[in-house]
Amino acid sequence: MDTFSARLQQLYETSAERPALYLLQPRQADVCLTYRDLIHGAASYANALAAAGVQPGEVVIIILQHSEALVYAFWGAVLHGAIPSIMPFLTEKLQPEQYRRSLAALFEITTPAAIITYPEFVAELPPAPLSPGVQTPRVLVSTEKHPEPVEGTLNFASLRGGERRPEDIVLLQHSSGTTGLQKGVALSHRAVFNQLESYAEALQLRSEDVVVSWLPLYHDMGLIAGFILPVLNGLPLVLMSPFDWVRAPYKLLQAVSRYKGTLSWLPNFAYNFCAQKIRDRDLAGVDLSSWRAISNCSEPVHLKSHQMFAKRFAPYGLRPEALMTCYAMAENVFAVTQGGGSAPLSVDVISARGFFAERRARPPEAGELSMTLLSCGTPIAGTRLKVVDDQQSDLPERCLGEIALQSNCMLSEYYRRPDATAGAFRDGWYLTGDLGYLANGELYVTGRKKDLIIVGGKNVYPQDLETLAAEVPGVHPGRVAAFGVFSEDLGTEEVALVAEMDDFAAEEAVRLAEEIRQHVTRGSDVALRYVRVVERGWLLKTSSGKIARSANRDKYLAERSDGS
Repeated sequence: MDTFSARLQQLYETSAERPALYLLQPRQADVCLTYRDLIHGAASYANALAAAGVQPGEVVIIILQHSEALVYAFWGAVLHGAIPSIMPFLTEKLQPEQYRRSLAALFEITTPAAIITYPEFVAELPPAPLSPGVQTPRVLVSTEKHPEPVEGTLNFASLRGGERRPEDIVLLQHSSGTTGLQKGVALSHRAVFNQLESYAEALQLRSEDVVVSWLPLYHDMGLIAGFILPVLNGLPLVLMSPFDWVRAPYKLLQAVSRYKGTLSWLPNFAYNFCAQKIRDRDLAGVDLSSWRAISNCSEPVHLKSHQMFAKRFAPYGLRPEALMTCYAMAENVFAVTQGGGSAPLSVDVISARGFFAERRARPPEAGELSMTLLSCGTPIAGTRLKVVDDQQSDLPERCLGEIALQSNCMLSEYYRRPDATAGAFRDGWYLTGDLGYLANGELYVTGRKKDLIIVGGKNVYPQDLETLAAEVPGVHPGRVAAFGVFSEDLGTEEVALVAEMDDFAAEEAVRLAEEIRQHVTRGSDVALRYVRVVERGWLLKTSSGKIARSANRDKYLAERSDGS
């Protein structure tokens, strides 16, 4: 069986001079790293970790911006046999206090042996507990000037990554929740390679493929599909900064044209964002005919977003069949299903009444309102799916329930969270918490069991926002509901929050709504799009006395549509 270190050695011996990665940065020339460059740069970090006393199997947290250092640090931890975990860098989009609290909770669980970051960023880091067996304070590997690449021929026998076994943990992926404890998804070498093999088959991967990505490496889509998959498969990777993409999304299409890119992954909102923000003047000479697979993933997929993207860029050679779908999660390494490619994407037109009232995806009857859903495709090889009810009993096709899966690329554990690991499985099946149905062997994902909101690919937990809103004086305790409202224009969900007021008055309600908005924004990195303060008794509860988010969402939308 393979390990990351063994695969890197194989690539070093057979493909040392081939391009591994093109690093794109604003106002700078593109940097091409061959496999020799990549592995020699990584080896310098492996040696630095060894010199610092970090042992194989210990966690190394990496907090770096888009750069050569980030690339070298990740693969350097792998070559040393450590367990890398990339975390987001503190930017103006994140609230510093919340960021530090999240890191502190993360450090408490993972007890990292090393944190690789910039000297000037050390002050932002919370105190970290010691890793078991480490007798000295936490090690900080400075990257003000990253270590000089190893010269000469690299001796892999001197690197401790060769000691790792296929069943050992190779990396941690952390969820991107708004507040609270993050669960580290621990993945083994074997699980990742099983995923890469099955996903390569689903994508019909070719030796001439070129991956172009702007996705952050602290997210499973960016880390696995947009980083590890191309590097370990010997495919050139064109990598740009997510912040550069947000400022100038046309650069993604220019990069696809310049490097003859074939594969990319985008969350649904990015289809709308590109179609709406990119101007013709930025596409002069752009040719997108090489783009053969653009997978919509990480948030619910929408047909209108595909249609908008396809129409906007058809004049530049984009073929509509290049638009694909994928259902993925870090717990399965990445992909669970893939749709499109060998066959057109399936579109299911169903009855709205059947969906909401009967929990069935049935054809609409005469005069009924209909809904159009886009398939996420079929399971990749080695993965099985089923849909279950609240008692975990199997449901037939076209019945809505929770999606459960089994595969050969599941997580080893939620790192040092045996409680969370045990709670995620029932009779050998992983319960995803996502809702959907199966039809003709294809998966349609319809929502989240726990009302998770996904905004631009980021997980937002409504409970967190409700807790923050309830802290504002004047909000009635326990009478707050947060939920997602899909925006056709943005192609992603926006967050809405409804709160009941102790002593309702119209003018005071306006003031209180603004206080809630500011308080929630300060306490998390979520900007509330809609805040509504209402009278006591407005919010609906379940029979057990809990706030019914989905019912309140429906009530909110109904009143908004009729202007009340």
